[in-house]
Amino acid sequence: MKYSAAIDLGGTNIGIGIVSEEGELVFKTSVPVEDNKNPEALLTQMAEGTKQCIAESGISDIAFVGIGIPGLCKGSKGPVILAANINWHNVDAVSFLEEKLGLPVILGNDADCAAMGEYHAGAGKQYKSLIMITLGTGIGGGVVIDGKLFPGCNGFGGEFGHIPLVHGGVKCGCGKNGCFEVYGSANALKRETREMAEQHPESLIWEMCEGDLDNIGGRTAFDAADQGDETGKAIVEQYIDYLADGISGIVNIFRPEVVILGGGVSNQGASLLDPLNEKVAKLCVANESIEAPKVVKASLGNSAGIIGAGLLGF
Repeated sequence: MKYSAAIDLGGTNIGIGIVSEEGELVFKTSVPVEDNKNPEALLTQMAEGTKQCIAESGISDIAFVGIGIPGLCKGSKGPVILAANINWHNVDAVSFLEEKLGLPVILGNDADCAAMGEYHAGAGKQYKSLIMITLGTGIGGGVVIDGKLFPGCNGFGGEFGHIPLVHGGVKCGCGKNGCFEVYGSANALKRETREMAEQHPESLIWEMCEGDLDNIGGRTAFDAADQGDETGKAIVEQYIDYLADGISGIVNIFRPEVVILGGGVSNQGASLLDPLNEKVAKLCVANESIEAPKVVKASLGNSAGIIGAGLLGF
């Protein structure tokens, strides 16, 4: 049996694991990002975390290290052209990590990795075509068609987070305005919750965050809405509208069998998925005669990206 070490690099955490060639995650750990604005510091942390993971797993025969990067990679050896949420621009991650680890390193987009993880071992196992959308610090996307990842030209496809959604809207980390990412990500939900709470001092949100809006999380608006708070309900409805607009456009382009949502926001369950599916179905073209694909929750959680990264070289 062959094994790989795999890294799923996020804006706040680094997931690291050992993956078999059959897609089994045999060991997993996670460490918080210490400095996501300094590429060399973050790469050093990734290298040290990987060494520790390999040592703790007891598996020394590692074929390669696969990494899911939250951004654009120029092929499997890089460089990382742009990873806006961690301030990476033309970063040669492969050379740095190969020198530190003494192993071949293969890059992939993090959402592409998550899509392949869910396809092989998660909510996408029964389908041949799927769209994976991750709702985290930003929005990532992966496309699987007939069982194969569709990376786009030079691997730059599937950047759903940077679909223009609102003309002249909120500025995005990519430098443009109005991207899907700044309206549909978990960070966007937190921002929208804060902005609405500031306008509504009577909202239950203030009590839930103990009077400090810095305590707002991705669940806050949903929790407030569940308790009947009108401001919470308005935030959730607006957020789901943005998600439905973005997802329906993606569905109209690729028409997958299923859309899989990952990231912490997807854990809201029926309060998110039921109205989202209703809205997406209405927005998809020819909805009167062609059933829209269901939007479902990813089943592997934070493991999807690690599993997919671990399969990059097999």
